[in-house]
Order: sequence, then structure tokens, then C-alpha cells
Amino acid sequence: MDNRQAIGSWLSGPRAAAEEMGVDFGHPGARLGLPQHGPGSVARFGRRLAAIAIDWAACLLIAYGLITGGDVAGARSWTLWVFLALSILTVGTVGFTPGKRIVGLRVIAEDGGRLGTARVVLRTVLLALVVPALIWDRDGRGLHDRLARAVQVRI
Repeated sequence: MDNRQAIGSWLSGPRAAAEEMGVDFGHPGARLGLPQHGPGSVARFGRRLAAIAIDWAACLLIAYGLITGGDVAGARSWTLWVFLALSILTVGTVGFTPGKRIVGLRVIAEDGGRLGTARVVLRTVLLALVVPALIWDRDGRGLHDRLARAVQVRI
């Protein structure tokens, strides 16, 4: 093995090295019984990022226009609280936030059912901490989804 191959395997990570040795991880969501493509498949990172950006922008506008009356500094402080309330209320009732609905996503329990209120609150509070959303498992779920036993799927 020349140095370029060694560096390439180191940079690509343990999953790529294991796949080269013949380990089959399956598609994201395979362990959960979800399809690889189409409705019901695990949401990809780009859609999840777009959904949270849409939700955050909407919460910022609500905080700016309705709560602080046009105070930019105050709106920044209130945006997180509006986001928490929006997420808990909408995911807890219909299974998606406005941003998730726009990009075609839904939050469901691992078993395919709806999330209970306690799990929605846990998921939302962990999401507000940001760090759990940056840690993913091999199904592409953030730590906040794993701990709440939830999965974001395509509609």
C-alpha cells in the first residue's frame, strides 16, 4: 500500500474502511425498517438543514414583529423561546414544524407512531442545545432524535 492509499483510508474514516473489508451497513434507516428512497425514508441532512433554517427565520420574524415591536436586539433574545414553543406545539400535535412541512418532512417515533408529549419536549430541548444535532448515528439521526427515540422521514 502506498502512502496515498493509507492517507485516503484514514481521511475517509472507519466506515469506509469497514465497507472496503466487506461489511454491509445497509442504507440509512434499514435498521429501523424504513425504505431506502421515497416517502417514509430517513430525511437527509440538506432537507433537515433547510427546515430548521425556515423555522428559525419564521421565529425571528415573529419575535421581531410581534413580541419586541421592531427591536432587533430583543428579537435575537426571544427567537429561541419562540422556536422552542413552535417546535413543541407543532411537532407534538401534527408531527412537523412549518419548515419541515415545506421541505416535506415529518417527525415520527421509531416504531412509526406519533411521539408523546414528553418525548417531543425532550427532543426540542436537546435540539435547542445544538450540540446533539451535530452528533449523528449511521442512520443520519441526531443525538436529540436518538434519545427521544424519534426519526425524521420524508412525507
